[in-house]
Amino acid sequence: MDTRRQELAEFLQAMRQRGSPEAFGFPSGSRRRTQGLRREEVAQLAGISATWYTWIEQAREVNVSPDALDRLATALKLSKSERSYLFDMADRRDPQGQQSEVDTAPDTLVTMLSQMQLPAYIMGRTWDILAWNPAAEDLFSGLLDIPWTDATRPNLMRFVFMSPIARLFVVNWEMRARRLVAEFRADCRSRLEEAEIKQLVIELSSSAEFSQFWKQHDVLERQGGLRAFQHPIHGLIQFQQVTLRPVEQEQLKLVLLQPLA
Repeated sequence: MDTRRQELAEFLQAMRQRGSPEAFGFPSGSRRRTQGLRREEVAQLAGISATWYTWIEQAREVNVSPDALDRLATALKLSKSERSYLFDMADRRDPQGQQSEVDTAPDTLVTMLSQMQLPAYIMGRTWDILAWNPAAEDLFSGLLDIPWTDATRPNLMRFVFMSPIARLFVVNWEMRARRLVAEFRADCRSRLEEAEIKQLVIELSSSAEFSQFWKQHDVLERQGGLRAFQHPIHGLIQFQQVTLRPVEQEQLKLVLLQPLA
């Protein structure tokens, strides 16, 4: 039997059994032989066939649509993590996952940034830079040391491909730019239909280099490593970069740059 299909079946059964019937609008009654909700009740809440839902819990080979999963997630009152797990086990893309989210940097992370001595910044889902500390502002001259508003936030991809300063600032610009495009594609792989991503790609495609790299469809996970910059004041400086993702907001990236002697 397919492991993922079996996991989906057992997960739905566990979610069905954990809640009290009253919480879902059903009387508990003394004649209930099962803990939590009955299969028929879940099917009723989700607006699907009771027989078909039973087949899912029996790990049969049935085709479960994203719409049906969406209704099951709502019916069972799944959390964000549980909903994500449900769609992963069914090997389906969550339609709500394609909706745009407003990027905000958590206050706790912003406070941490202000207390760090090394350059650090928080990057959002479209690679807008949402928050940064004074050390990052000093490093990224021409990007973070100019006035910005929420409507016109700095964006790493725009800076690299549309600012003449970046070509002088980033050491070995072409190699780094090519890798950034591959990392950006990998990071946005499940969100390429989002309006903000599509608009950004159209905008960046006015750069011949971005257009060329984008069409190559290279995919790389964002990694740390050596980063070198030719700063207008400090000259050649090098850093070891580390990128972290907050568990609560995985679309965000906390980027740290450790100076090298």
